[in-house]
Amino acid sequence: MMVTDSIPETPRLVILISGTGSNMLALVEACRRGDLDATVAGVISNRPDAAGVQHARDRDIPALVVDHKEFSDRLAFDKAMMDAIDEFDPDLVVLAGFMRILTPEFVRHYQGRLLNIHPSLLPLYPGLNTHQRAIDAGDSTHGVSVHFVTEELDGGPVVAQAVVSVTADDSANSLKDKVHAQEHVLYPIVVKWFVEGRLRLTSKSVTLDGKELPASGLRLDAL
Repeated sequence: MMVTDSIPETPRLVILISGTGSNMLALVEACRRGDLDATVAGVISNRPDAAGVQHARDRDIPALVVDHKEFSDRLAFDKAMMDAIDEFDPDLVVLAGFMRILTPEFVRHYQGRLLNIHPSLLPLYPGLNTHQRAIDAGDSTHGVSVHFVTEELDGGPVVAQAVVSVTADDSANSLKDKVHAQEHVLYPIVVKWFVEGRLRLTSKSVTLDGKELPASGLRLDAL
């Protein structure tokens, strides 16, 4: 559904993960510090071996596994995911390293309240291996983007980006570390904008405080 009304007190987040959940933990800690006035209602993983599941449970956050391998096709899996997510009654669904391509049905179900974080300066390098691709291209800058999810893979409207420098001695791993550090700062900021009712996806654009954002979102230096 499209976000049209102010979000109630203590907005509820559901976070989807496939791995360690480092961005999930960054959001959890932001909530616990009081930097983010929201509740992580639940964490859901598509992989039973995802370390982030136990990380969430260690912090008394409900964590579920919906194993994509148990479903005959992508749509059946996404329907099971929607059922699991909706049990938590979320105001916002946050993709945090969730490594599944979503069906149009899933995206439409959460239209306007579905965010993703991607390790590149979109529209550069959608998909995988973004750090090595930036190095191979000889880029002097790289970074991370937070965007609303649409039916186009990594193609939804960008809300904000954080930029890092690429140096001559950077490897894919060192660049990944730089970008990760920015992810853990940028994502809570954007989620905060959303839960405060400041950030919206309209039929035409993304707005922050009622003002339309540029196509590349807000571009920030290293945070």
